[in-house]
Amino acid sequence: MTGAAVTKSRTRAAIRAALPVTVPVLTSYIPLGAAFGALLASQGYGVGWAAFMSAAVFAGSMQFAGVGLLTAAFDPLGAALLTLMINARHLFYGLAMLERWRGFDRTKPYRVFALTDESFSLFIACPEPPVNVEPRLFEFWIALLNQCYWMAGSVAGALVGSAMRSNPRFDLAGIDFSMTALFLVIFLDQWRGGKGRAAALVGIGGAFACLMVFGESWFLIAAMVVIVAALMLLRPVIAAGGLDT
Repeated sequence: MTGAAVTKSRTRAAIRAALPVTVPVLTSYIPLGAAFGALLASQGYGVGWAAFMSAAVFAGSMQFAGVGLLTAAFDPLGAALLTLMINARHLFYGLAMLERWRGFDRTKPYRVFALTDESFSLFIACPEPPVNVEPRLFEFWIALLNQCYWMAGSVAGALVGSAMRSNPRFDLAGIDFSMTALFLVIFLDQWRGGKGRAAALVGIGGAFACLMVFGESWFLIAAMVVIVAALMLLRPVIAAGGLDT
């Protein structure tokens, strides 16, 4: 078998393995991406903008916030700080993957770029790919398929949103709450599972305390630091289930 044939075989095996793993993300990314595309279209930005932002940014929460940045006065420093606050959690995703992604291969730059909440969750939930599938190629296709789902939803939403924008009977107000709703559903599902409630309470308490101290404009970064520090201190107790109810 030639080198090209081996590469194609490995790629097909990785895609077949990654596709069923990403189906839950597909079912959430399509409607959420559509919400983003519709919101973008409601501000006068068409399908091209939806495709470009989903390809170049690929950060759901930040893309929703980015719609406001596009329509606001030019403020690069404010945009940079907002991006840091919204996406600060990805710093900790990267730290968690340092040992696992030690070394370099041609897929690593993209895997780092595409390390979203959902992809990170799948990487952690599926630490070992099926037999005869290269782990890094498996993760690459998980990330790429997830981005394809998001882009498809964004473009579809922008198409529909552009049509709705020209019709006064449709009101897109409140559609930007979609991403917040997703995180609430994920949190409630984990809470109902009965595991990790102590960590969840640490997160809620730390975020609320930092909100009271620093205000809504600056609390996010402080909350991340406080929560991580608290979880590190309480790690032995939480791991033993001592604080779960």
